[in-house]
Amino acid sequence: MSTPVLARSLAAPAPGWTITADAIVVGSGIAGLTAALELRSRVDRVLLVTKGELVSGSTIWAQGGIAAALDPTDSPAAHLRDTLEAGVGLCDPRAAEVLVTEGPARVRELVAGGAVFDTAPDGRIALTREGGHRADRIAHAGGDATGAEISRALVAQLAAVREDPGIEVIEQALVLDVLTAAPDADGRPGPVCGVTLHVIGAGSRDGVGAALAPAVLLATGGIGQVFRSSTNPAQATGDGLAAALRAGAAVADIEFVQFHPTVLWLGSGVKGQLTLISEAVRGEGAILLDVDGHRFLPAAHPMAELAPRDVVSRAIVDQLARTGSDHVLLDARHLGSAGARRRFPTIAARLAEHGLDLGADLIPVAPAQHYHSGGVLTDLSGRSTLRGLYAVGEAACTGVHGANRLASNSLLEGLVFAHRAAHDVADRVGRGRLTHADPVPRAGDSALVSGAARSRVQRIATAGPGVLRSAEGLATAAERLAAVRTDAHRVGDGGVAPIADPQVAEWETTNVHQVATVLTAVADTRTESRGGHVRTDFPERDDAWLVRVRAELDPDGRLLRTRAPVAD
Repeated sequence: MSTPVLARSLAAPAPGWTITADAIVVGSGIAGLTAALELRSRVDRVLLVTKGELVSGSTIWAQGGIAAALDPTDSPAAHLRDTLEAGVGLCDPRAAEVLVTEGPARVRELVAGGAVFDTAPDGRIALTREGGHRADRIAHAGGDATGAEISRALVAQLAAVREDPGIEVIEQALVLDVLTAAPDADGRPGPVCGVTLHVIGAGSRDGVGAALAPAVLLATGGIGQVFRSSTNPAQATGDGLAAALRAGAAVADIEFVQFHPTVLWLGSGVKGQLTLISEAVRGEGAILLDVDGHRFLPAAHPMAELAPRDVVSRAIVDQLARTGSDHVLLDARHLGSAGARRRFPTIAARLAEHGLDLGADLIPVAPAQHYHSGGVLTDLSGRSTLRGLYAVGEAACTGVHGANRLASNSLLEGLVFAHRAAHDVADRVGRGRLTHADPVPRAGDSALVSGAARSRVQRIATAGPGVLRSAEGLATAAERLAAVRTDAHRVGDGGVAPIADPQVAEWETTNVHQVATVLTAVADTRTESRGGHVRTDFPERDDAWLVRVRAELDPDGRLLRTRAPVAD
């Protein structure tokens, strides 16, 4: 496979307005909201930018819950053991230890801040179990609406300080590029000095503008819309990952895409955001059957339906091949209709829209893209390899998840590492370690991919770096992605006429295209199967690959891939 070359910026109009802040937070999920709230009282001016409304993003869709060792019989050490096992040798043990030791305190702070979790008869937080966990440590709210409740509580806290002049929220804003200062004498990228963003709406901050700050914290979520079908919302177009790459930051673990095993199957032609059926349903005793009515997971793993997600997804794919079917069946009939509606009201309601009863019917399910374990490479304080650029939540690669995320560790990761990143930003800004700098245009081409090409790119990504991968399929995907037309020209010097005007659909599609290109290249690099990465031509694990694949763009936009230790 030849080395991909990516543009270093998006084609966009010059900024028509400018604002300044001490720190910019991009995204309003659990990670972004937590970071903004922590920063608000620690620096003079915070700007929170969100692509939709404040109550948007992936957090509100989180059904199962948030994992933490809250029960007296549980322990962070036990949670750590389960996390490391799910990550199949590629978790950074230091990051995972931070997650499990600081997690319980962060969850209790959520409760103190107004989040209402379901409780047991004794008044303590009710805990359940999900795949890969050997203890009941999943706290949930509203049965299966945990993300929505956490988002509500954090937005309420933010609303209470919206009149504070120290914080500004800009909704309906797509961040285009991370701005950087002049490179150093060795050609390494200069420090971050803000972002360009496009605001949809009326008023003086309509259109493209520049927000300048010495620290930018990306909490932009995942890459679900790179694929034809995903449980992610429509906003998940990999914007933060692509912008960080273009700015010169390193990314890692990009190849580890988690496909959730139990997503409602409605036919091969369905696309867009699909209905997830949380593994908490399996935690309450539901089992999986093939189309002949045979239970198959006990033969695949000792934990059967509660095995880690990659194990369950792979077992389903194997069973589909054996039976010639395109789905399996989730059996939760032991709950009964009333019990299913009481424990899983959101899921039950969404299934009812399709004429299905969770507690009475066999539910057709199949794997679909769900979560990205990789992202912008960070340290334990959320710092990327680019000075002043931070990443938290699904947009980041902290090393917590390794080759496969343990169920319900995602909300906890966003909470814990956003808290740490915000404190680090405040400390470095307060001590003058991060200061304002002047942005300069980056060398190289800018790009724009027509919004009309989105479905084509998604089909290529689904067939190439999808659930099952091979050298042949990845090479074909790389060729087809390279053939997708982009308008490459230097900003301001003319160049070829664009095939479409710079606007949201084109910018998002360009991000989708760049992420798909990087994902395909990195998936080709790892010649083994491990966790969420399944290669049909290399079906076994290979301990020579107990390393992290790190990727970054050189000044000319060439994608450099290197092996790096899991814990640097």
